[in-house]
Amino acid sequence: MKKVLALLALSVTLSHAASAQQDPKAGKILDQMSAKYQALKGFKANFTQTLENDAAKVKENLTGDITVSGQKFRLKLNGQEVINNGQTMWTYMKAENEVNISDFDPEEQEVSPTQIFTLYKKGYKYSYVQETKEAGEACDVIELSPENKDNPVFKVRLTVSKVDKSVKSWKMFKKNGNRYTYTIRKFQPNPPLDATTFNFDKTKYKGVKVIDLR
Repeated sequence: MKKVLALLALSVTLSHAASAQQDPKAGKILDQMSAKYQALKGFKANFTQTLENDAAKVKENLTGDITVSGQKFRLKLNGQEVINNGQTMWTYMKAENEVNISDFDPEEQEVSPTQIFTLYKKGYKYSYVQETKEAGEACDVIELSPENKDNPVFKVRLTVSKVDKSVKSWKMFKKNGNRYTYTIRKFQPNPPLDATTFNFDKTKYKGVKVIDLR
């Protein structure tokens, strides 16, 4: 009887271990997608951000653009400009003509623009959801779920092109009911970059108020 119970316990343990494994089909697609972007020196993209919250009856569309190189990025969205050189982050608010300076800590970012292509590699479970079409292009949909249950984001869905493994869109689901969808409208690989791309030059913002929070 003890032997039977031991075998049953072993089979339950193995079944749990198997269910905890990552989805190999999703993993292959994610690896191909990630390799594509990491091979680039950088990229620039125009996108649409859609915020939805059914309970609050909210649906808002915003357009923006972003330039990324490694851990560095420059994001323009809704009258704000966020510039990150990998160590320092500047948040410029056009309406107030004010910039806040802070140390960049990637651990404090829910999903930063530089993480989306490698997010799945640490702290997330991933699974294949379905095939779909976006702007007439065949795509795969992959779902990521954070292992940390305290994460305010409980799910991220990536839509990846079957043709060239580029990310066409991603949707972030938050526990407060907000859903953010980012849809890529125009993509430029390896745009011209220089030393000023990922640093804030206050001489270009006349009369700007600087608040250093470091």
